[in-house]
Amino acid sequence: MRKLLTLIIVVLSSQLFIIKNAYSQTLLILGDSLSAGYNMPIEQSWPSLLPLQLEKLGKVTEVINGSISGDTTGNGLNRLPTLLSQHKPSYVLIELGANDGLRGFPPQKINANLEKMFAQIKIANAQPLLMQIQVPPNYGKRYSQAFGSLYPKLSEKHDIPLLPFFLEEVIVKPEWIMKDGLHPKPEAQPWIAEFMAKELVPYLK
Repeated sequence: MRKLLTLIIVVLSSQLFIIKNAYSQTLLILGDSLSAGYNMPIEQSWPSLLPLQLEKLGKVTEVINGSISGDTTGNGLNRLPTLLSQHKPSYVLIELGANDGLRGFPPQKINANLEKMFAQIKIANAQPLLMQIQVPPNYGKRYSQAFGSLYPKLSEKHDIPLLPFFLEEVIVKPEWIMKDGLHPKPEAQPWIAEFMAKELVPYLK
């Protein structure tokens, strides 16, 4: 009876260990409406679909969606400490800047906010990841170029992976874009999740 009890305890302990370590790493997505599931149930958004796609590629990862529609880099900077403390992520993907650009915020300010976020993430012993963001060309060539170029410059300066802007691949398909011409429909979310999983895999353990 004692041997059987010991065996049960060992089995239960193993199961608990497996459950506890099912997610060996956590990815926090800090973004805006492009990642927040704009005008759709949150479970349809690409971050919600991402864990399954990552698992298919051999990267079992818990994904925390910390995105809020309308957020700027300044909003993200303000919210980041709480998210880092609460979730203790292994990685933080920053998908921010589109709303800064749409409001014509100075590139220098966006740059400064992103650099402060990098510092906070590294202090929290997490790896920052940056997504390239672009603004429509109708904002003027000088501004659009200055805005778009700050992301690769930051990536190189801080040795941080730069991931491609998935919207560039989606916006060319009218059937995947909402009437506002900016936001991907629910139909586009599975493709985005698959696309992002492939882009993220090289940087995940």
